[in-house]
Amino acid sequence: MRWTIKPKPSEEKVKLLAEALNVEEFVATLLVQRGIETFEQARQFFRPTLADLHNPFLMKDMEKAVERIELAIEKGENILVFGDYDVDGTTAVSLVSSYLKTYYPNVATYIPDRYDEGYGISFKGIDFADDNDFSLIIALDCGIKSIDHIAYANEKNIDFIICDHHRPGNSLPEAVAVLDPKREDCTYPYDELCGCGIGFKLIQALGENRNQTIEDLTPYLDLVATAIAADIVPMTGENRILAYFGLQVINSDPRPGFKALIHQIKKKTLDITDVVFIIAPRINAAGRIKHGNHAVELLTEFDFEQAQQFASEIEAYNSERKDLDKQITKEALNQIIENSEEKRFTTVVFQEDWHKGVIGIVASRLIETYYRPTLVFTKSGDKYAASARSVKGFDVYNALEACSEHLEQFGGHMYAAGMTLLEENYLAFKNAFEKEVERTIHPDMLTPEIAIDAEINLTDITPKLTRILKQFEPFGPQNMTPVFVSRKVNDTGYAQRLGADEEHLKLYVRQSRSLGTEGMAAIGFGLGNKIELTTNKKPFEAVYCIDENEWNGKTSVQLRLKDIK
Repeated sequence: MRWTIKPKPSEEKVKLLAEALNVEEFVATLLVQRGIETFEQARQFFRPTLADLHNPFLMKDMEKAVERIELAIEKGENILVFGDYDVDGTTAVSLVSSYLKTYYPNVATYIPDRYDEGYGISFKGIDFADDNDFSLIIALDCGIKSIDHIAYANEKNIDFIICDHHRPGNSLPEAVAVLDPKREDCTYPYDELCGCGIGFKLIQALGENRNQTIEDLTPYLDLVATAIAADIVPMTGENRILAYFGLQVINSDPRPGFKALIHQIKKKTLDITDVVFIIAPRINAAGRIKHGNHAVELLTEFDFEQAQQFASEIEAYNSERKDLDKQITKEALNQIIENSEEKRFTTVVFQEDWHKGVIGIVASRLIETYYRPTLVFTKSGDKYAASARSVKGFDVYNALEACSEHLEQFGGHMYAAGMTLLEENYLAFKNAFEKEVERTIHPDMLTPEIAIDAEINLTDITPKLTRILKQFEPFGPQNMTPVFVSRKVNDTGYAQRLGADEEHLKLYVRQSRSLGTEGMAAIGFGLGNKIELTTNKKPFEAVYCIDENEWNGKTSVQLRLKDIK
């Protein structure tokens, strides 16, 4: 691991902010590092309010979208709400369809089959709409590149409203409305919304037409917060507001589907990390293992007993997903070891029977071991399909674009993408991708970096500091959990390895006697092999986050170690 201490921000900015907020300069430093430099920015950060959400009609084509939906309702048309099979797509479909159904009955949902239709708008989905007399399709979390599909729908007199957040290509589809803040001609003030976030802006605009307030729409924010967490979009601006209030809904009055999932995991209060690692994988498992429809059924069900039934089915899919993920990761690692004589800048692996639903997770797992841009391919029909994952700072989408002559289709973000290609183009693409990454990646990016906010002493960790840091939540990209380093730390002699494979490290650490003889608890997940650095009370350096640990009804502060040396 490469430890990097963030540069100290301007002393003047820190001092001014500390005075304006009446806080210590240390806290002001953490805020300025996050781009918060004024009293008003700090107010928005610490006291999010729904009133700070932007007017949805600032988004290009929003008026057209609302007019077309209102016309469909007036004429009694059938509306199909279409979305991708991942968390962002299924939550977006659940949100828009359940909102429309509160006042209009002729609404149905459609999630494409991951294996039969693949990602995004499908010809099969358009044929389904045509066969069942749907004249308007609202597409969520997909469609920005579906030029041929929209042209096909237009031939059948089916109108499309596209709500997407992915990067557009050189031209836009000929839809009635294209809602995407990443459009070059869209001046909407915030362009980091997820697909479900765009869906929320649509119902916000529809609600304004019906004299609804933003408070009337808060029950839908459990869905939006889950999508924001799962899609790993920046935790800034509108995303922070929506996630903040969405977490409140999840913890106070969630929809029956969420209640059923939470009931199974038996955790009282969920934070954004719980949503990422507990809720989101279960919703995702439906589309990975069976069909994304199962997630929509769960999230739109209003009978709790029925929701519990759906939740237990999804729990079974999630268990199957875990087993597949473990098995395929092992096979992929073996492939890499067999070819380890090559010095590569990328990891590209393929096996035709790998389950398409988990190759994205496997790509992330491989990066944990071989830290470089990674593609995991499997056979999908008569083509090869892959999921891409990247390392910090490297734009894998741009790299794929540079090799697009070998691809059938591709799409995604800086850190995650998907693609398909013909079997005969696989080797040419693999070589082109390797050359492009070698040409464009900075060598430092091939070593995982821990970005450290500040160096502190363990005695600086007071209840007051812990309370202030808690107010920095919800955490996410561009507002990550603060990371600290402390030097000359000792274990008090209680170091032990935990876990079935002894992969975790449990310590009690101190820098001075002021922490007491027992020291402060510290847990290092995946750091079990570093126990030798702590024996015989040898001094070491520790990088960590400050965490709260709940055990037997008691809450205590502990260090969540990220690395030691």
